[in-house]
Amino acid sequence: MEELLRPDRLYDLISELVMCHSPSGAEAEIDRYLLAQFANLELEHWQDAAGNIVAKIPGPKNNPASNSAIAITAHKDEIGAIVKSINQYGQIEIGKLDGSFPWVYGEGIVDLLGDRETISAVLSFGSRHISHRSPQKELQTSKALSWDDAWLETKASPQKLAAAGIRPGTRMVISKHRKQPFRLSEDYVASYTLDNKASLAILLTLAEVIGQTNGQPKTDVYLLASANEEVGAIGAMYFSNQRSLDALIALEIIPLSCEYPIEDNDAPVLLSQDAYGVYDENLNRGIAQIAQDHKLALQFAVLNSFGSDGSIAMKFGHVPRAACLGFPTENTHGYEIAHLGAIANCIRLLYAYLK
Repeated sequence: MEELLRPDRLYDLISELVMCHSPSGAEAEIDRYLLAQFANLELEHWQDAAGNIVAKIPGPKNNPASNSAIAITAHKDEIGAIVKSINQYGQIEIGKLDGSFPWVYGEGIVDLLGDRETISAVLSFGSRHISHRSPQKELQTSKALSWDDAWLETKASPQKLAAAGIRPGTRMVISKHRKQPFRLSEDYVASYTLDNKASLAILLTLAEVIGQTNGQPKTDVYLLASANEEVGAIGAMYFSNQRSLDALIALEIIPLSCEYPIEDNDAPVLLSQDAYGVYDENLNRGIAQIAQDHKLALQFAVLNSFGSDGSIAMKFGHVPRAACLGFPTENTHGYEIAHLGAIANCIRLLYAYLK
């Protein structure tokens, strides 16, 4: 088990996942990767009508708990932007998709995921050597940058863009040119889209650990790479409405901020409440007890401006119990930084809990 949790191995797996584009609603690239990984692990798996990738690990058939099931989710979509219009010069007006902000990306290369071809463009805010006669002057003096002030320069004709399948509704993401993760000291990974590619690494490694150790869980477990989480937890809502689940545990990044009592170390974080409601206290106590029994440090937090597959599914009555387990992360929804040890400890804790 410990060989699978080495920082080098987790970093390599996260790097592979990050390089698969997956803006909400245009997740085909990460879908292909995940389906191949679950096939290699010889798990029963499928893609459902909502776009979720699901792998099932069965519990013992003669166990009374086998009538129930638990889902562990990690959403596979990432934040980005969406094309609104294209002018005669091939300049593209874009709008917000999910929790993205243009100042987080800065000017630079982005990818447009066309229906037939991916086209690179430059996220642009305009020149600096200007006076008040230019509208972007106020961005230097008094106004916060928004998507309304940004555009994409493609230097391509509208005809060429149309041939690539670039149209209103096309998704924009940070380009692979800028996406390669960076190893920040021995313990940290820094990258765009650790939300939620690092949680997918937890999901895949957990499946591999269970298979390698023959660690059959106490009940049926669904490993759910959920679709469209950033735009309303659509995939998890669909899945939890279709299946009878005893509990759902969402894997997430957890924001580091002065307003939250979270330390930047290798201890996972368990949430008690977020913007969508409270998590199940008995489920949290059970997870915390397992952490204590296995001498795994665990942090607790209440968050604002945050939601997960778990809190949203529980709020709408799709699951009776939900929890959210994650790893402390700097710069959430930006160029994120996370402790590889905290990611590994999420896997250790989940493995112990499932047994």
